Amino acid sequence: MVKASTVGYHYIVEASGCDPEVLSDSDKLRDILTTAAKIGKMDIRVIHFYKFSPTGVSGMIVVSESHVSIHTWPEEGYAAIDVYICGTKSEPEKTLEYILENIRAQYAHITELKRGIKDNEEFTHSIISWDEVPEE
Repeated sequence: MVKASTVGYHYIVEASGCDPEVLSDSDKLRDILTTAAKIGKMDIRVIHFYKFSPTGVSGMIVVSESHVSIHTWPEEGYAAIDVYICGTKSEPEKTLEYILENIRAQYAHITELKRGIKDNEEFTHSIISWDEVPEE
């Protein structure tokens, strides 16, 4: 029996300057995140999106490796995005790149947590952060 690794990568993204029309459209966001998960070689299990009134969308795609989610504030041009992936077969960076491009983010602050690092009998994580600005 192969022992599964506990190590996973959790990307937490603060996306600013996004297109308010895209951030308001639950169908469009569902298409973007679904395509992004496929581009990142993720195995999709469940998709659920909810449009708030008067504005905003929350959406989650459960994948075999964990999840991709988005929560939007169109009136602020802001989206909170999470991609959490266990294992090594998927490409979460490609998933994030596609999402940011298609919500037309002008700026993104990205934090990567390497989670599930076993240290003796306890688990911990490591953190790195960076900023991204799309090329003109």
